[in-house]
Amino acid sequence: MEITGARVLIVDDDAASRELLEVRLSALKCEVVMAADGREALSAIRRETPALVLLDLQMPGMGGMEVLRTIRRDGIDLPVIVITAHGSVESAVDAMKEGAYDFVLKPFDPRHLEIVVRKALERDRLRRDVEILAEEVDRRYHLVVGKSARMNEAVETAKKAAASKSTVLLLGESGTGKEIFARSIHNWSERKDLPFIAINCVGLSKELLESELFGHEKGAFIGAQELKKGKMELAHGGTVFLDEVGDISPELQTKLLRFLQEREFERVGGTKSISVDVRIVAATNCDLEQAVSEGRFRPDLYHRLNVIPVTLPPLKERKEDISFLTHYFMRRFSREAKKTFSEISQEALEKLAAYEWPGNVRELANVIERAVVLGHGPMIELRDLPSRIVGTGPATPTANLSYRRVLEVCRREVIVRALSQSGGNRATAARTLGLHEKYLVTLMKKLGIE
Repeated sequence: MEITGARVLIVDDDAASRELLEVRLSALKCEVVMAADGREALSAIRRETPALVLLDLQMPGMGGMEVLRTIRRDGIDLPVIVITAHGSVESAVDAMKEGAYDFVLKPFDPRHLEIVVRKALERDRLRRDVEILAEEVDRRYHLVVGKSARMNEAVETAKKAAASKSTVLLLGESGTGKEIFARSIHNWSERKDLPFIAINCVGLSKELLESELFGHEKGAFIGAQELKKGKMELAHGGTVFLDEVGDISPELQTKLLRFLQEREFERVGGTKSISVDVRIVAATNCDLEQAVSEGRFRPDLYHRLNVIPVTLPPLKERKEDISFLTHYFMRRFSREAKKTFSEISQEALEKLAAYEWPGNVRELANVIERAVVLGHGPMIELRDLPSRIVGTGPATPTANLSYRRVLEVCRREVIVRALSQSGGNRATAARTLGLHEKYLVTLMKKLGIE
């Protein structure tokens, strides 16, 4: 794991030990902060917010054990590695009972010190990643709730489906939040602690999509230099979300049908059947019944997918949720932009309610983000909304923005609009904009567009 730049606090009353540890950690490209006693250590922890503490247990005054107990009592969340001399391992064990991550012995073994430091930082970073992911899932969950009867009905159906093993088919226009719904179904189910893997079935060739789903054996085709496990195999015990399932090829429809019937598959180029336990949530914004009648989609596959259908209403049919969603997005983007938007004017809210929202919730999020970034606050006014919603000429004041910033904002809005209309399909959005897809991806990264 890369630990370059990690800030480590060394707490030891022995200057020689501090200097030795500083040399070792500096060689690992860590940023080192030092404290000579317990009270100085507590001040440094609050002031420097280190990623890791190396704490000597034997110090005059406030000892290492007292520092450790204070850290835990005050709810300061960071890993602590205690330092102790040979013959004092019992003290180190007591420290670990108080919440220390690990211990190192004096004199220091450089290799062992590096291993312990790396593992402590890696474990803490993984824990924080999990917390961030959980927070992200919780944040997204807010988008599937509201006041409208149709949305609440969809939520109740999804919650009941989550308690079963049945396949769920999410139907609705682009931008209505089908992936968020799929994640919510996963998190409402007993599978919530196991993988959730999303696969967009649009934009991949039959061969690539088959390899993504089921994996391939080494040498299965040119470029297959090693065995690759597919998403179905990697998601064992969890949930696989098949977005835009209506676009898969007839050949792959047959293989997907067999998987849904038997929960078995072979990797591309393989002969061994592999059994997995996964819940399938599929989604489409096309009319599958029409595709079946036209011979573009297998009727038996349609019935296998359509066990529990959940239709997500478009935003224009849940206008009572617009105020709720607007305030939610306003709080979210205000935090990200470090602004203080807290209200929206009645006139602006009426314009939002009157608009038809072809891009649905995704488009509303983009409009509110734009208003927060370009507006001055603390209230979103009519002038902060795009002209297509206000119904008049240019709606956003740009007098206080630089030429470069105006261009950046306009480019972002044009790209986001194209992505909304294409249901997030980058290839389609690129064609609409007259750009190469690779250049569109470059612009998305530059402009911070997910």
